Amino acid sequence: MTDSIRTTAAFGASLGFIDNPLDRMSGRRDNPEEVASFRAAPQTVSLVLAGDSVVLGHQDSPWFGLAVAEAMGSVQHSTFLGERNGQAYFATALMPDAAEHLAERSDVQIIDLRSIATRGLVSNDDLGALAQAKAVTHWHRQHRFCSNCGTPTEVAGAGWRRECPACGTHHFPRTDPVVIMLAVDGERCLLGRQARFPERMYSCLAGFLEPGETFEDAVRRELHEEAGITTGYVAYLGSQPWPFPASIMLGCVAQAIETDITIDTTELEDARWFTREETRALLEGRHEGGLTCPPPMAIAHHIMRAWAIEGIAPRAPSV
Repeated sequence: MTDSIRTTAAFGASLGFIDNPLDRMSGRRDNPEEVASFRAAPQTVSLVLAGDSVVLGHQDSPWFGLAVAEAMGSVQHSTFLGERNGQAYFATALMPDAAEHLAERSDVQIIDLRSIATRGLVSNDDLGALAQAKAVTHWHRQHRFCSNCGTPTEVAGAGWRRECPACGTHHFPRTDPVVIMLAVDGERCLLGRQARFPERMYSCLAGFLEPGETFEDAVRRELHEEAGITTGYVAYLGSQPWPFPASIMLGCVAQAIETDITIDTTELEDARWFTREETRALLEGRHEGGLTCPPPMAIAHHIMRAWAIEGIAPRAPSV
């Protein structure tokens, strides 16, 4: 079962995708008889995904009886998500063209996961399960062939593994770690914006962790590459699953050493220092220049809040 106590304590319960009460039962996925019994139980339910879209039913519920879910279209694969209070939960991935057919029905709606999260259409518990399902479903779509020999792979382990029938290689879902960080210099912090952001929105800088790199070094590298500033001590705050398509966001604050900004225009449209009061105004939606920041469901919002309102700073430990 996911333990999100530390994350919610640091960032607040409004942070999206962090609550998932399902017991993933990873030690029992390879028992076909047990998985079959889960599937056969009348109370078993399933999420339904058609490509990158989620299917919602009555009163925005994402859960359907397993037989109902699998009757909605051609099934690509099924993944056992876990168990809670004696009830089994699955994710049913339909062929992408099912979305067009389902859109014609009046009893369901087809919607993207980001909209579900920002609009608060489902409970936090269901949002965590949807993140789990979307990430593993995307992985299946991208790993249909063996990376070792090119042979089409087969689903195994109740949806948590793909096996190559030719060379025997086992393939497992992967999560991409991303550092997302706030560089601070006394009473100001560094925020930037990408061209794809909503107009006037500024956020923390972020970038993928590279092989053989600590997340502290990734924070320093990304801040220097994207904004030209040098940072020293890095403090880790918390994390957030980010199923777009399958990342884990590692939230940090970093102490700036050199503060002159040189923007990498291939990554950023703009970057600038914001005072603590300006940052509070961003968070509270009252910035006098009409600038905005990510909503509370995003970890960037909570990193900014941790520094601007709660006073968390990247102080090196005393020796």
